[in-house]
This record gives sequence, structure tokens and C-alpha cells, in this order.
Amino acid sequence: MTAPIIGTRSVPVRVRISIAVVITMVIFPIIPAVPQIDPISLQGTFISIQQVIIGIGMGLSMRVIFIALELAGQAIGQLMGLMMASMVDPLNGNQVPIIGQFYLLLASLLFLVVDGHLMMVRVLAESFISMPIATTGLSRNGAWEVLQWTGHIINTAVVIALPALVSLLIVNLSFGVMTRSAPSLNIFAVGFPVMIILGVIIIFISLSSFIPHMMNMFEDGISMMHKLVSI
Repeated sequence: MTAPIIGTRSVPVRVRISIAVVITMVIFPIIPAVPQIDPISLQGTFISIQQVIIGIGMGLSMRVIFIALELAGQAIGQLMGLMMASMVDPLNGNQVPIIGQFYLLLASLLFLVVDGHLMMVRVLAESFISMPIATTGLSRNGAWEVLQWTGHIINTAVVIALPALVSLLIVNLSFGVMTRSAPSLNIFAVGFPVMIILGVIIIFISLSSFIPHMMNMFEDGISMMHKLVSI
């Protein structure tokens, strides 16, 4: 429901249900013994809600990485003048500026290449050992860790977008000085093409540091999932 890529709107509901059933069939034989509780009782309902909350927290630990990259791409696209150029995001089903979509596609491909989806399934299986099915679930400290993790990921996304943002801001300031010194210059006819070209060049140059940052973010996300079910 909250996992990146395999739990998004781009995957049909029947496929998501099938994936959930297959994962359940694979994991069930290796998890500890499940307590014998009536699932219709109050206690069974409470345990079910606790398990759903744990799963949502684990999925959001990775999903927030992609959301932060989308925000970074939106900020870059706004400075480039491409805020109106948007595409439908297959992960969330909403309109996303084209630069944000570019970063999302890169992150999604990298996530699949490093087998991030398989690592998430492994952490899910291990969570039933570190946090067995019981009336106790995600603690208050765990929820606070998720909030802190979200702030950390947003900071990392800002670091990824910072070179492009600073460079484009300097270009914008330069055009402002040019407009002030030469009022007859049609800044709209000259500025937009130059901003787009320079923006693409800056993004291309900054891609060399994109992959290391994303690898670190994915590793931290998996570690956060482990930590979440160990608190």
C-alpha cells in the first residue's frame, strides 16, 4: 500500500493483491508461531490495526525518498521556467513537473537495479522476528523516528538539488542586472531559452553525484526500516 514502485497506482490493484498473496505465502512458513486469537474479536481487530500501522511506517520509510526527490525536481523546474511543463506521475497519479518526473524515473530505475524491492521484502520477513505479532506494535518512539527520518531525507534532497538551484539563481540574478542596464532588451525572449539550456547542462553535470547520494539514501532507508521494527 505504501511501498515505492510496487505499491503505487501505476500497478493495477489485482497485481498488487497478487503480489501481497505471493509474499504472504513465501513469508508465512518462516515467521514465528502466530498467537491463536479470534480475528473477529476486539483483540484481533486491535492487532490487525497495529500490523497495518507497522507496514505503513515501513513503506513510508522508503516512499518518502521518492517524494523528496519530486520536490527537489519541482524546485529546479520552477527556476528553469518549466513549471508549466508537467507529466502524469505514474507513481502517485498526479501532475508532476517534467524535471521532478525525470528525477523520479532515475530513482525508480536505480531502486530496481540495486534490488531495493527485494531488500524491502527481506526486511518485512525479518520484522516478524524482531517484532512478533502481538498486542504491542509501533511505539511512540518509532513514530517519532519516522518524522525525523522524513526531515533527514528532505535535507538530503535539498543537497542533491542545491548545485542546480544555486547555479540557476545566479543566472536569474545576471538576467536581472542585464534588464536593469538595458531596459530595451526583451528578457523573456532571451532568458527562457538560455535558462532551459543552462538548466539541462547543470542537471547533466550534477548527475555524477546523483547516484552516490541515491545509494546512500536507499541504504539509510533500509536501515530505517530495520530500526523501526526494533524500537
